[in-house]
Amino acid sequence: MSFTRTSLPALAVIVALCLAACTTTRPLPSVTPPTPPTKPTTPTPPEVQAPTLQKSTFAALPGWDKDELREAWPAFITSCQTLIRRNEWKNACTAARQVNANDEGAIRAFFEANFTPFKVFNPDGSDTGLVTGYYEPLLRGSRKRGGPYQTPLYKAPDDLLTIDLSSVYPDLKNMRLRGRVVGNKVVPYFSRAELLQSGALNGKELVWVDDPVEAFFLQVQGSGRVLLNDTQETVRLAYADQNGYPYKSIGRYLVDKGEMTLSQASAQGIKAWVIANPSRQNELLNVNPSYIFFKEEKIADPSKGPKGAMGLPLTGQRSIAVDPQHIPLGAPVFLATTQPNSDATLQRLVLAQDTGGAIRGAVRADYFWGFGNEAGEKAGGMKQRGMMWVLLPNS
Repeated sequence: MSFTRTSLPALAVIVALCLAACTTTRPLPSVTPPTPPTKPTTPTPPEVQAPTLQKSTFAALPGWDKDELREAWPAFITSCQTLIRRNEWKNACTAARQVNANDEGAIRAFFEANFTPFKVFNPDGSDTGLVTGYYEPLLRGSRKRGGPYQTPLYKAPDDLLTIDLSSVYPDLKNMRLRGRVVGNKVVPYFSRAELLQSGALNGKELVWVDDPVEAFFLQVQGSGRVLLNDTQETVRLAYADQNGYPYKSIGRYLVDKGEMTLSQASAQGIKAWVIANPSRQNELLNVNPSYIFFKEEKIADPSKGPKGAMGLPLTGQRSIAVDPQHIPLGAPVFLATTQPNSDATLQRLVLAQDTGGAIRGAVRADYFWGFGNEAGEKAGGMKQRGMMWVLLPNS
């Protein structure tokens, strides 16, 4: 749902009612003028911020000459399906059609001739940030409830209202407010705990799975596959919508409660804690008020990952999620970080093809490890520091 400029009074009401629970990508403009100071105040100098991108060279990219660029080429060609429609990318994506996908030297020459790397900096001038990991899990489920299959995964409810602010404030094109209508008012949508306790989603079940904790982590990943016991088919549950609440880390909750150390707060560590504390499972999961709704998709090619924010399939170990306010979606990014729980280098060209509710900031990436248990082990242990260079077309 979008609002035009003639809807400003309604917008003010909606903002006031929804802001506490709805996810935004940047702060809202004030809907009332600030109260003037009662006495003169000393002006505060504006904070000096470093530019997000600084021009660099391929020679400055650590490990650029050692990366197997042929592994990144399919992901780049996938990005070009969308980027070629943009003027600044058209020349590079058109030229890419003439490159031999099996010729490592030709691919390297293509990037060096058509792109310039820009090092990414945080507003405080630092050049390192957090690199986490995600993956596509496999769950066991059924079309019908029964036996071990007692945890439902839901499609989006009919009363979930999405408010697009871009028609009123074009600068807020990445902002979406979510809520529901009660009487003649728009109020925040139900939180995770409210949804599961109220039965508000009854009748919206897509499938039933055998593990509530795995269902929770499926929501954290945003999509996954489910092997259906009753039909023996594997389907993909893709992200459809979200209830509007920001993600809150249950790992951080356990650390703050003194239940585990920060180094133990991986997906594997959290699952082990739940097994040891089954009576506190709901307490822990409801710490995160965010709730993800899914849609079912057929898996035409099992080698391809789920669709990212561009609507294009992700490539294992060559796609990342970024903050699109700092990194353009679809762009090649050279990532210099380390392997999970290790000092071993991980330096490679990846494509910025996804976003995430917890991925905020300039030097911030979520590395897509792919599908399956091994990918899950890698993703669950990845909390590394890293640097990023975005490659922008010379045109």
